[in-house]
Amino acid sequence: MQPIPTLPRGRYFEEFETGQRLRTPARTVTEADIVGFAGLSGDFNSIHTDDVYSKGSAFGRRVAHGILGLSIASGLAVRTGILEGTVLAFREIREWKFSLPIYIGDTIRAELLVEEVKALPRLGGGSIDLAFDVKNQSEQTVMKGHWTVLVQSRPVGL
Repeated sequence: MQPIPTLPRGRYFEEFETGQRLRTPARTVTEADIVGFAGLSGDFNSIHTDDVYSKGSAFGRRVAHGILGLSIASGLAVRTGILEGTVLAFREIREWKFSLPIYIGDTIRAELLVEEVKALPRLGGGSIDLAFDVKNQSEQTVMKGHWTVLVQSRPVGL
């Protein structure tokens, strides 16, 4: 029996337009996230892993790694489904700014804005520039920046 092919559920390049906005689901950052990321990355900086040290810091408690927040934002963008099965490549992060700390127990989400679309037929799709604004549960921007992804064009006949 032949497997039944599944269609991607993500958006094709032609479905993106400048000015489109999207909000991701939210996710709470846990102690397990920080410990796991420290182990994965090798970044055991005391501000992330030492409760006593962190209480004496400018933050007053442990904070998540900035790159962990960026990674979570990436996962939240994927959870929207817009790139599921249609993304060809993640090309660039630029002008990324870490504005506020993310603490254990903070819940973050991202607001995405399509800033530019550029067809790249030779690659079978196009380039999408997205502005990311990552917010915490208090609607404060904790980080923001710009991503470029390559997205597949709609197959002929679909």
